Amino acid sequence: MKQIRFHGRGGQGAVTAAEILGLAASEEKKWCQAFPFFGVERRGAPVKAFTRISDEYIKTRQQIYKPDYVVVLDSTLMDVVDTEEGNPSTIVVNTKRTPEELDLSTGDVQTIHATKIALDEIGKPFANTPMLGALAAATGVVKPESLKKAIKEKYPGKIGEKNANAIQKAYEELKK
Repeated sequence: MKQIRFHGRGGQGAVTAAEILGLAASEEKKWCQAFPFFGVERRGAPVKAFTRISDEYIKTRQQIYKPDYVVVLDSTLMDVVDTEEGNPSTIVVNTKRTPEELDLSTGDVQTIHATKIALDEIGKPFANTPMLGALAAATGVVKPESLKKAIKEKYPGKIGEKNANAIQKAYEELKK
């Protein structure tokens, strides 16, 4: 089983990203769970969301304390939230900075300027879908094709296409 924790701020799409990742996993005929954890429910407040993916039925129903992977949608959260909690093997961060500049103790740190990709491809600064493409590139937890299919099903039409393009662009950029 792979366990993924998303960190974002209210309104940035962490919960939606966790859900889309779960939908992509189910496209690949895997078992999945996706669920949010809210503290103070207001726009801009720190939010966590979780996704579990497994080839077998998932029995546990608690939040994820020891994630395999962490996705950070807003790097400013790293100053106020312990994004390395649980010692994940990989952290993917939306930032202009390099992994070395972040100076994290986690083994594999990947960075991508997902906000720029979102602005270029979607026209809005919602980095959640490009971060899914980056997660797929960094970990292989799901295929980018599954993510693109899931986003197009959830958001049919032009908005789904734009988000699918953002997923693909982030995937390719991190794979370089």
